[in-house]
Amino acid sequence: MTRMPAVADRFYPGDPQELRSALSMLIPRVAEEEKRPALAVMLPHAGYVYSGATAGATISRVKVPETVIILGPNHHGRGAPLALGTEDWRMPLGTVAIDRQLAASILNQSSTIVEDSHAHLLEHSLEVQVPFFQQVQSRLRIVPLVISHISYQQCQAVARELATAIRAYPHPALLAASTDMSHYESRQQASRKDQLAIERILALDPEGLYSTVIGQDISMCGIIPTTISLLTAMELGATQAELVRYTDSGEATGDTSQVVGYAGLIIS
Repeated sequence: MTRMPAVADRFYPGDPQELRSALSMLIPRVAEEEKRPALAVMLPHAGYVYSGATAGATISRVKVPETVIILGPNHHGRGAPLALGTEDWRMPLGTVAIDRQLAASILNQSSTIVEDSHAHLLEHSLEVQVPFFQQVQSRLRIVPLVISHISYQQCQAVARELATAIRAYPHPALLAASTDMSHYESRQQASRKDQLAIERILALDPEGLYSTVIGQDISMCGIIPTTISLLTAMELGATQAELVRYTDSGEATGDTSQVVGYAGLIIS
């Protein structure tokens, strides 16, 4: 069984040649010696015309290994709260295999993550990231996790389980948290709120991030994937976070009265 694209020709080009062309424009050319290993990245997941440049700028700075664990929010409410997909993904740029060794290790380690491909069928938050990683890593394998809202204590437990599985895995693996920032607020309001959340990520403060987003009513859809990724990266020894780019949908549309915010960060 394979997972078929759910949002090709809507969020990104479904034609392989058009998609390659778009990605080559969205991902800046960076010399290999200037790229660096990372433990985690945070990437936006809107249509490429809106957030693709932010995702591309972030990915261009990182040495992307063959295995990427992609964590995204559950926009549709389908499936388990912590759903790991085990079907290969048929994408416009070619089929992407699940890293079954790491996926099995995570499932064995975790008391809450379960095998569930149903949650992935319509979800765009992970799918839009895959072509970016395919463009820079020809041997890409993924471990896709769709995550619903859970408590901070549950985030901590999941992060410990992921870190244990990653430590035992004999190859490098990159965490990729998929999230947009504030939704449908004025540019001024969205920027103010989003800066509060970004400051907590830059300070490597996952509990502060979680409480700030909830306490300040910041409509950051991927707060749980981001919190878990930050916690996991810190378990694995992360010491710094860097903001690569922040923008909003008004940059593409010209409408700044109601924007969606987008941020790209690297955690290493």
